[in-house]
Amino acid sequence: MAEAKFVTALNCMDGRVQEPVVKWMKEYGNADYVDMITEPGLDKLLCEGSETIKNLIKDKITISIEKHDSNLVAIAGHYDCAGNPCDKDEHFRHVQECVKVVKEWFPMVEVIGIWVNENWEVEKLEF
Repeated sequence: MAEAKFVTALNCMDGRVQEPVVKWMKEYGNADYVDMITEPGLDKLLCEGSETIKNLIKDKITISIEKHDSNLVAIAGHYDCAGNPCDKDEHFRHVQECVKVVKEWFPMVEVIGIWVNENWEVEKLEF
C-alpha cells in the first residue's frame, strides 16, 4: 500500500470554507489528506499578529511538513470573513504577505495563496 500524501492549508476557522478548501487542496496537490491549521482571520494574523501567534502557526506547519511530509502549503483568504473583515484587495495583500513569510520559513515546499469567493469556490491567486 502506498503511503498517504498530505498537504497543508492555513485557513480561517469559518466552517463555510473548510470543505471547499479541503476538496480543492486534495485535487490541486494530488493528496489524500489536508492538514488544516485554522484561526479566525488567519491571513491577517500571520502577517500582522504577534510573534507568539506567528510562532504557534509556524510550529504547526513544521509538524505537517516534518511528520506528514507535506510539500504544499496554501494560505487562504475568504469572502465575508468575520475574523478579518476587510475588502477583497486587503485580503489579497494579506495572503500575499503570508505567502512570502511561509516561503522564508519553508523554502523547500511549494507555498501558494488561495481565495474562497462568494460562491464558496476556491481560486488560486497569482502574485
